[in-house]
Amino acid sequence: MSQNRLLFTLDGNASLQQALQQRLSLQRGDCEIRHFPDGESYVRVHSDCRDSDVAILCNLHDPDRIILPLLFLVGTLRELGAKRVGLLAPYLAYMRQDARFNPGEAISSRHFAALLSGQVDWLVTVDPHLHRFNTLSQLYTIPSQVVYAAPLVAEFIRQQIHTPLLIGPDQESEQWVAAIAADVGCPYQVLQKKRHGDREVEVSLPQTEHFRQHTPVLLDDMVSTGHTMLAAIGHLKKMQMQAPVCVATHGLFVEEASQRLLAAGAERVISCNSVPHASNAIDLSPVLVPAVQSFLSM
Repeated sequence: MSQNRLLFTLDGNASLQQALQQRLSLQRGDCEIRHFPDGESYVRVHSDCRDSDVAILCNLHDPDRIILPLLFLVGTLRELGAKRVGLLAPYLAYMRQDARFNPGEAISSRHFAALLSGQVDWLVTVDPHLHRFNTLSQLYTIPSQVVYAAPLVAEFIRQQIHTPLLIGPDQESEQWVAAIAADVGCPYQVLQKKRHGDREVEVSLPQTEHFRQHTPVLLDDMVSTGHTMLAAIGHLKKMQMQAPVCVATHGLFVEEASQRLLAAGAERVISCNSVPHASNAIDLSPVLVPAVQSFLSM
């Protein structure tokens, strides 16, 4: 096993960086990444990485901005003598376009997977959006590990929310939401959803009359624009339910979505620290550390 183990961080995720460095005894990799006035990326590695086992912590929530600096960093580390370079991407982008829904569309999940698989030696991620694929290995040709936030989400709900009623975003989420509800020991429902476009969603709950005294907990693996949760909050208001708590594994919160959820009536907005955000309240390092360790120990 290499004695020189480095962790480079590209997205400023300080909480995960510190936890990984401490628990895995990793040295902090020092690099400089900036952009020229014309938009091109500049990458410089300051750390000695000869014969090193390198992990790169890089969230891909803004993939088109970060992917070229990431690839330039990987290439430079190899040129400077790194033995292996792996990627820890708590949020893995380009997973939703997993089929050709209209003639001529790019199946971007496959192209993105091929791009990363050709550059890094291993991949660790959290709850990727595997809809039409059973495993990540159907897309990525490198060794990979998927870790799950559900136990940590369940623990947070159990400790922080009184008399919860878990509510999943759609029928596809039922198995995931049911597992968390069983862990918490609380009831759950799933929304009946009709999507009329990227920003227009109609939702309803099959049963609410028995749960007036419960705190609704709107769960989703990823919140981007937040339109599904916004529609659910509106529906809960009509049903005279208590103000809900919104919980996301990956809180992208584009277009100020978290503020809009609060303005619409959410009591709180909570996310895991897969993507740095003010709502981060669930630490993923307990499940990430063993996964990264398994590759660093090879």
